[in-house]
Amino acid sequence: MTSIRIAAAQTPEFRENVEAAMDYAVRVAAFAEADGVALLVFPEGFLQGYLTDEASARRVALDLASAEFVAVLDRLPKSGPVLVMGLIEIDDGRLFNTAIVVERGVLLGRYRKTHLLRGERAFEAGKESPLFAIGALRFGINICYDTNFPEAAAKVAASGASRIVCLSNNMMPRKKAEIFKQMHNAIRGERCRETGLWLISSDVTGERDGRIAWGPTAVLNRQGQVVAQLPLEEPGLLVFDFPCIAPVSYRP
Repeated sequence: MTSIRIAAAQTPEFRENVEAAMDYAVRVAAFAEADGVALLVFPEGFLQGYLTDEASARRVALDLASAEFVAVLDRLPKSGPVLVMGLIEIDDGRLFNTAIVVERGVLLGRYRKTHLLRGERAFEAGKESPLFAIGALRFGINICYDTNFPEAAAKVAASGASRIVCLSNNMMPRKKAEIFKQMHNAIRGERCRETGLWLISSDVTGERDGRIAWGPTAVLNRQGQVVAQLPLEEPGLLVFDFPCIAPVSYRP
């Protein structure tokens, strides 16, 4: 095998509507499976919405040891790609901005966002940067703001990964969104050049309450160049054949 097919979904925003998010995820996963995708990425906070006020976050948060979360896993496809999906997690009363990795309805692991914005005070920061594997594909995870910090990508590289999977939610006030429109890929490209890692990102799109999200959902190579990207402000599925390359020999 010289490449492995992975995909990232650029999705509408689902807020406190887990059923609608699940229905959407199942449909997209079916398309991805039909296209031979091995790994499918959804945005930050995809399942319940990117809810940063504590009351809202607690209302929808999921304990990964709970029956409610088992019901979520049961809804996910029992064939097709490994899924990486953002959600709000609660563990012993603590809230986390989390990405789960699921294979055929079985939880393989999780990553908790390490670097939190001032508006994310409801959450606690994660501490670990686990390595995940699908055949020859080795990857680690960053969530949105993590990519502003070289050490977050460096931890992924040091773990033995060759790719960063980046879950994002860039629904911003319009003026701020205009400023950052071209900066997301530029910042992520810096992390690729520093570490020698590829990166694939997944983001939301749409408008609400004076806010807008364009994306981007994109693939960047080791040189930080955008080699594939979905059109901005359109839901879609970005499918890309990643070369099967050895993990980088990374030294900070």
